[in-house]
Amino acid sequence: GITIEHYFIAQKIEKVKEYLMYDEFSLSEIAQKMQYSDVAHLSNQFKKVTGFTPTIFKNGIVNNRIAIEDL
Repeated sequence: GITIEHYFIAQKIEKVKEYLMYDEFSLSEIAQKMQYSDVAHLSNQFKKVTGFTPTIFKNGIVNNRIAIEDL
C-alpha cells in the first residue's frame, strides 16, 4: 500500500535506527554511510517518518524499531 520510494526510505530509516541503537557511529557518520547529502537531510527525513528526531530516538526515549522483513 506504499510507493517504492516510501518503502526504500522506510528501510533506510530502520537501518538508521539500528545504527543509533548500537551507538557505534556519530550521526554524521551514519548520514555518510546511508548516503544522505548531510546530517540535516537525514534528520529531516527521520523526523518525517518517525515523528522524532534522531537524537531523541538515540537517547532511548523512543525505541520502536521494526524488523525490515515486517515492513
